[in-house]
Amino acid sequence: MAVVTLVTGALLSTAACGLGGGAGEAKEAERTGKVAGEITFRTLQLKPTFTAYVQGVIDAFEAKYPEVKVKWEDVPGDGYNEKLVADAQAGALPDVVNLSTDSFQLLGDRGMLADVAKLDGTAAKEYVPGAWEQFRLPGKGDSVYAYPWYVTPEILTYNRELFEKAGLDPAQPPTSVEQFFDYAEQIAARSGGRYSAFMADPKGRLPGDWQKMGIPILSGKQDRFTFDTDKAVAWVERMKDLYAKGAMPKESLLKSDDINQLYGGGKIVFGPGSPGFVKDIKQNAPQVYAKTQVAGAVTGTLGHIGIYAQSLGIKKDTRHLDAAAEFAKWVTNGPNQVEFSRKATIYPSNAQGLADPFFSDKGDGKDAETLARAVGADQLKTAALDANTPVQWTNQVGDAVVREVQKAIKGEQDARTAVKNAEEAANRLLADAARK
Repeated sequence: MAVVTLVTGALLSTAACGLGGGAGEAKEAERTGKVAGEITFRTLQLKPTFTAYVQGVIDAFEAKYPEVKVKWEDVPGDGYNEKLVADAQAGALPDVVNLSTDSFQLLGDRGMLADVAKLDGTAAKEYVPGAWEQFRLPGKGDSVYAYPWYVTPEILTYNRELFEKAGLDPAQPPTSVEQFFDYAEQIAARSGGRYSAFMADPKGRLPGDWQKMGIPILSGKQDRFTFDTDKAVAWVERMKDLYAKGAMPKESLLKSDDINQLYGGGKIVFGPGSPGFVKDIKQNAPQVYAKTQVAGAVTGTLGHIGIYAQSLGIKKDTRHLDAAAEFAKWVTNGPNQVEFSRKATIYPSNAQGLADPFFSDKGDGKDAETLARAVGADQLKTAALDANTPVQWTNQVGDAVVREVQKAIKGEQDARTAVKNAEEAANRLLADAARK
């Protein structure tokens, strides 16, 4: 099931993809009141699994608006942002385009997307507030540059049996990053090395943990990294201490172990915070699935949870603005998003869709997959949501930060030096990207 995984797969080196060339000068189209014309619609890696669903949505739209023709194209996730940049430079962006949170920033920052809040002043109330807010841009006021589409919230997954063996109450899961680390320390102390708490590689935790703890990742102008703080240093020191105490598998610090395999083998207490993971465990490790419990996501001082979000942007200078806008709203309406969510482990960003009983049904309260769906949906309705990765946190930046943090966790350098070096490396990469 590619829908959820492609979200993270699209987090590419966007800041290094300078658009340049006066991209912000795209002329803004205006509504004519006539929903007509041929529009192009680009999705990201939905064929062939969801071909029938997407084509059905298109067919129904064309039946409602017979003067519109929708030309659908689906492209692979690899190199997606680079393709967007190339298309933008060539003036060949699709009229309606599937964007993740980072690719939306990439185009929105440079004035390539229509302001959908301006296009339709009533649209905001149709979407979950946290999802709608994902598509604002700093310094752009109340403007919103894409219609929210499907979303996936972070949840907490854990092995109930191992939790209990560590002397912890499964009904009282951790609720903050700091408490998560406290629990991990107890698990390490009680397990005797038979199992660990979580994976050591900081790549999966950063910058999410820091965002939750209120550590400023970027300056107010978002033009430099500013995470070199006492809180970040304390986070690294805690990771180092937990690693030394055996809270994480030693080998998982530097190599990409398969967390599904470790969790499915009963070697680790906390699984990935994804509803899709629960489904995978159900299929691949039914014995551990029977011991799996889910809860709301671990948060931090801000109370935010992570979210993976997809959206539909409108090309700013599209020739058929009314058709493009109506189509984007059609794809993201309640019924269409609910139908999509029944076919994949995703959630509607549409408030009406999220209110469907399918998402609140907890069954008998024992099935983890059913509970995960209800927990995730409940969080989406009320939580403040964070895009997991700012667009400036490119793959190169993440790798540079992780390399320094890994050295500190292994004891090869102190935590303060690691965070200082990481910030300097990240800012060098940001400056290099700005010069290109």
